[in-house]
Amino acid sequence: MNIRELEESETEVLKDFLYEAIFIPEGVEAPDRDIINQPELKLYYEDFGNKKADNCLVADDDGRVIGAVWTRIMDDYGHVDNDTPSFAISLYKEYRGRGIGTELMKRMLDSLKSQGYERASLAVQKANYAVRMYSKVGFEIVDENEEEYIMVCEL
Repeated sequence: MNIRELEESETEVLKDFLYEAIFIPEGVEAPDRDIINQPELKLYYEDFGNKKADNCLVADDDGRVIGAVWTRIMDDYGHVDNDTPSFAISLYKEYRGRGIGTELMKRMLDSLKSQGYERASLAVQKANYAVRMYSKVGFEIVDENEEEYIMVCEL
């Protein structure tokens, strides 16, 4: 397994990983795939590579992209200000729980720090098992609503 930057020709995979990133609680039916075309979700991938703080690292398993972490400054659920990149991360289910997501997160945080960013943010459903991983790599809860935590990592 290799971690590398997303190639320009691969940006369409962000749609797959955005769908994979949708947290589905136990016993709840998954939404239709076209949910990623809603305006509040399109902003995670539309015109990727051309906006401020657009960064993406992928986990590549023998030529197959199996996971991605990407950032962008956008008015998403985890938005804290116009200078803080928001995170999105996802792995195909069969690759979860192996430390790949943690490694992707650490490498992206290092990259953002080297680019001069002071912090990064994300939003995560309270029931999502990934909350533990985000805490482990340095994110702290700074706000919350009924369903989600807003987490920030100081770089």
